[in-house]
Formats: sequence, C-alpha cells, structure tokens
Amino acid sequence: MAYDFTTLSPADFEDLCRDLVGREIGIQFEAFTPGPDGGIDGRHALSTKSTILQVKHLVGSHFAKLKSTMKGERASIDKLEPDRYILATSRGLTPANKEALAAEIGPALRNQGDIYGASELNALLRKFPDIEKSHIKLWLSGTAVLERVLWSAAHTFTELSKSEIEGKVRVYAHNPSFPAAQKILESQHVLIISGPPGVGKTTLAEMLVYTYLAEGWELVAVRALEDGFGTIDDAKKQVFLFDDFLGKIALDEQALAAKDSDLARFMRRVRTSPNARFLLTTRAYIFEEARRASEYLADQRLDISRYLLDVGVYTRRIRARILYNHLLIAGTPMPLVRALIETGAVKSIVDHRNYNPRVIEWMTDADRLHGKTPEAYPASFITALDNPSQLWDTAFRKHIPDKCRHLLLTMYFCSEYGVELDELRTQYEALHRDLSAKYGTARDPKDFEESVRILEGGFITLRGTHVSYVNPSFRDYMSGYVNDAALLADCAAAAQTANWADKVWKSVHSAPLPPKQRRHVATSFREISTQFLDLPTWKKTSRHSYSCADLDNVRRLQLLLAWWTETGDHHFSELVMKLAQHPPAPRGWSGYSGWREGAELIDLTGKLRDEDYFSDFPFADDLANLLEDDIVELLEHGMAFDELEGMLEAVEDAYPAASQRIQEAAHAAIRREIYEVEVSISDLDSESALEDYAETLEKFASRASVPPDALVRALSKVKDRIDEIAEWTSVASSPSPRSTPRESDSFDDAALASLFVSLLRKG
Repeated sequence: MAYDFTTLSPADFEDLCRDLVGREIGIQFEAFTPGPDGGIDGRHALSTKSTILQVKHLVGSHFAKLKSTMKGERASIDKLEPDRYILATSRGLTPANKEALAAEIGPALRNQGDIYGASELNALLRKFPDIEKSHIKLWLSGTAVLERVLWSAAHTFTELSKSEIEGKVRVYAHNPSFPAAQKILESQHVLIISGPPGVGKTTLAEMLVYTYLAEGWELVAVRALEDGFGTIDDAKKQVFLFDDFLGKIALDEQALAAKDSDLARFMRRVRTSPNARFLLTTRAYIFEEARRASEYLADQRLDISRYLLDVGVYTRRIRARILYNHLLIAGTPMPLVRALIETGAVKSIVDHRNYNPRVIEWMTDADRLHGKTPEAYPASFITALDNPSQLWDTAFRKHIPDKCRHLLLTMYFCSEYGVELDELRTQYEALHRDLSAKYGTARDPKDFEESVRILEGGFITLRGTHVSYVNPSFRDYMSGYVNDAALLADCAAAAQTANWADKVWKSVHSAPLPPKQRRHVATSFREISTQFLDLPTWKKTSRHSYSCADLDNVRRLQLLLAWWTETGDHHFSELVMKLAQHPPAPRGWSGYSGWREGAELIDLTGKLRDEDYFSDFPFADDLANLLEDDIVELLEHGMAFDELEGMLEAVEDAYPAASQRIQEAAHAAIRREIYEVEVSISDLDSESALEDYAETLEKFASRASVPPDALVRALSKVKDRIDEIAEWTSVASSPSPRSTPRESDSFDDAALASLFVSLLRKG
C-alpha cells in the first residue's frame, strides 16, 4: 500500500527516512534533532568525507513552500560542503519538481536520484518491509492494517472508532519498552506490564495488541478469568488482555485469595499453548502487595519474574517526544504552545520529578484549556505536575453542579470497567434523591439526562449505552474523595444492588475509619441486606445462556457476616441463615456455582468450623452444615473440569482441613472423572487444556484411591485426544520483532529546545 505519512510527526518521519535511505545506500546515519538551521537531519561521516540527509515533512503544503524552504537552506548546505547531499520529503514529486529542487540545492546534490519524494519512499518501504514494521506508528496507520484492527476490536467490549485508534497511534512515543515487551511475550507467551499510575501501561499493552490484531489474531478482553478459561482454543490465534488485573485502585485481597490459583493455572495453560498470548497490566505497588499476599504469585515454580516488565522510567528523549506528540496532535492552541517553548517551561516539564504521561495528556487537551492564557499556561502546567490530584479536585468541586457530582459518585461504586445507562440510572436516582433531600438541593426528573450531557467528554465517555470515566486518574481522585464515613453511610443506605453494596463496603475497608464509624456504615446496609434474599444472581441473555446479574450468594453471606461482626445486629445474623437456606437462583439451579463460588464456599465453611473466626456467631454450626450440603451437592452433580479442579484445590487448602464428608465427595468426583474420562474430554479442543487435565488427574488420583490401571487407561485416552487435535492444530506466526529507531544517546538542552522548533513553524 502507499502511505501519505500524515500520521507521522516531523520527528517520526525523520526517523523513518534515516532508516530507509540509510538501508538503500548502505550506510548508517547519525540522528540529529530538527533545528532552525544547519541543514542536517542525518549525517554519515567517514574520514573527511560526509553524506548529509535532510528531511522535510510539510504535510498538506504546496510544492512552492518546499521549494522556498530549500532556497532558504542553500547557504547552510554550501557551508557544510558535504560530499553527498540527499533530500527526503513526504510530498509527491514530479520530474519537473525534482529539477526545480536540484537548482535550489546546488552542486552538493550529485543527481536528482538523491531526491526522495513520497513515491520513492513508498517503494523503499516495499523493498524493506522489516523497516515498515519496525516503525509501528506508520504500519498501524495503513488502511488495510487499521481495518483489521477495527474489525477485531469491534468484536470485544473495547470497541473503538477509527479516529480513537489513530489518535492513540499518533501520540504514542515508540521506546525500548515495546521491543522488550514483545520479546517477553513471544518467548514466555505471558507478559505482566507493571508500573506507577499513568505511565503508559495500558497504552503499551494496546499497542502490542494492535500489532497482533493487524496480523489476524483474535483479541479476548478479559474482565474475569472465566473469560479466558471459557474461550482459549489452541486452534485459534488468540491474545488475551487483562487490564489492571489486580484492581485499579488497591489490591482486592478477597478476590485475589479466591482466584490467584486460577490465575496461576491460566498462565500455565497459555504458556503451553502454541497460539495464545496473555497480556496483563497492574500498578507496581499493587503487584508487590499481591506477591506478598499470594503463595501462587510468589511460587518459585511459576517464576513470575520471567513475565514481568516494569515501565515508567523514560529517557529524557522519550519524555520530550511524549510531550511533543501531544502538543502536535491534541489541538493545543498555538499561543499556548509558543508560551511553553519561549518561556523555557518545556525543559521544566520534561525534567519534572513527577513527569507523567497522563498529566501531559490532560494539560495539552484543547477541550480542557478553554480560558487558559499564554501568560498563565506554563505556570499552570508546572503546577499540575507538582500536584496532579488538584487537576480533578478543582474541576469536580467547582465546575459542575451537585447533580453531576452525584452521578460521578454513583459511577465510582459501579464496575471499574463502566456501566450500562439503565443500571446507572436506577442507582443514581436513589442516591441523588437521598443526597438532595439531606442537603436541601433542588432535584428535577431530567437530572440524569442533563448530568450525562454535561459530563460527557470532560468526565465520562459514552459509547452507545455504556458509560465509563474518561480517564483512570479520575477514579484515583475519587478513591480519596469517598473516604468519609458520612458519605459512605449515605451510599450504603441508597444501595440498589448487592454489587454496589459490596463496592461501598470495600471502600470502608480501605478507609481508616474508627470502629464507631464502621458500625454506623454497616448499620446503613440494613435495607439492601434484606433484598439479598430476592435479588437475582443470574440473568437470562438468550434461550440457553445466562450471565451474572449481581453479586454471588457466597459473597452475600460474607457481607452479612461482616456487618453482623461490626454491629452485633441480629437482623444480619438472621438474614445469613435465611439466605443459606434459600439462596436465589434460576429455576432448577443450585444456589451456588462451582466456578464462581465453589472454592469460596469451601473456605467459608472451614472458617465457620474454626473458633478463631466466628466463635460468637450464634448459628455457626448450623450454617456450616447447610453449606456442606451445598458443597457435596455441587461435587456429586458433576461440573466442568476447570470448576472441579478449583474445588479440589480448595478442599486441599481448606483451613482447617475439610470435613470427612466433603473429602469423600471430592474423592468420588475424581474417580468419576477418571472412569468417565472420554465424556469429559470430548469437548476439550486445546492441547494445553488437555495436558493440564492429565496433570490434575495424576495429582489427585492417588488421594482418591484410584487403581493404577484405571489412571493409566484415562491418561492414555487423554493422550489420544491430544494427538488427534495436534493433527489439525498449526502454530501461528507471530508479529515480526520491532526495533526502536536508532537515535543518538545524547539529548542535551540544545537538542531538547530544537525538537520543538517544528511546532513553532506550524504556527
């Protein structure tokens, strides 16, 4: 295909031309940042001889401007006295154009063949495809590649528009993290991108994903490990993306305890699959806390350090490129850009101790800069880096009405990934009603629609009927704002779903509230707790399929027990027993799901038997007996292999040891799995899943007193199935390795200043 190079900044275009022309003539150019004069964008010097490359990226300009520009460069070119002078431009050129340019350049030009226009550069890209792919911003902007990315993205919840993807690509500053990440991902099949908030973890993950999508891989955007286990297929090229897999604000220790073994198991499965890649992102401090809390993540056999890439430490050049790209692309008004450059604020920004791409994005976004004057802009930019939280605080507290603040508060306790408008409206109306009545503010039936309209673009993003925060940093800000006992009590009292109540209670846990205030908040959950008996846990999505509708029943029991512990209120202890006796579920279903709740059910039963946990709970033995009945029922009625494996491991890990009755039910389930192995593996189409299955059978067979010959027969059946699948499974080709464009290691103040000259020229 032919590129017009419009998606490349002048600096990106120079990188490309140095690589292309250098490869064509067999030399390596040194890189120089663009400057107001000097006539050099690339130089190759050998002894006394020198070859000079000059690059002109004049997007959308007429040939007359290029000719005039070269006329102005003549004195610099003559002064340099190069042995060979080469010109590269993004403009298309006719033979007459080249003749006119040759006259302006003078004798330093050997022949007109040393003038490369758009056609010649495209020909070099076809000649050297590895260079095309190493310049990811160019390659991803190609129409065919972009269409493949859009098609793949449209089939996931991360649905993006063409303009959004193009915008992400244009502001991305290619750096050594990309090839390092790709190397780990290809060698290990698993990559964990870790770093501080706002440093570009998700951006790096998205750019990696785009390269896979462009080469025909399928994206599976993971919100829960069920998404991964349910879709992995060795016959398909799949890249799994799990953003902020340990939590967006703080570690969810309860969720980690329930699912860390599943995470380790899914990592192992991907590692052994020829056609799967698993990308995860996490904040560094959360990851370190998780490693301390999880025996699975700390397990030396997993050796998670092999998959880890820490990002966020940028060279001075990359920091400058990030700022440069945003000023160029984000529509920052030219008077403000000029003020940054001419006051020297660029140097202070690039070298700031709190340098953060997320703040750079905010402070260069034209939509957020209304009213900013050139005189005030440089200082306000530095202030934003000095105190990033102030960015949202002023906008949240002073620039929007109460009804909008109530909507943003409502969203905080919804899913971290966003929420459907109908669900948001229901919860908003309840909270908005209560807060308006309590503080005497006006309320109107159209407040929800008005709030969405006012907030869209500035605070929230709306895609169809799905709404989410416009920037992850706002959730960071809100996590501090909600640390108030009175506010949390108001939110608890207004809860309309069990999920929302759970999120509010988790905020109580993370806030350093004294016992009296915790009791007050816990008491405020009385109304929603009663609804736990009736709120559905599942909803029907089609004739034969269901999806999660609300919090599962085990977590509801855990919440009721926590609120009873805080308050001693019999209202909660009685609800615990009612819920255990009649857990809500679709007709004909058990009240519990082996996958969602099996392990947690076993863990909770063990704690009820342990005097150190619920010794004062008046119905501890009765509740444990009820839950044991449910566990045995789950094990006896059969379940998918992944569900069973999780429950078997939970029985092994139960504290204290699982009862004899539960262990016998678990052993019976193992024996049934071995004797009915052909039925179990008939639906498994993944070699890695089958290998994992065989390993699990071997692990548990001896504990269930399975005869050795029965185990051998079962393993033989599994091997036959693996061989059958191997005949029609091929190993997918991976995206070609991409290198970082070569640049000089030196990046002093002069180089920093000259990088931004092209921005002033645009003005």
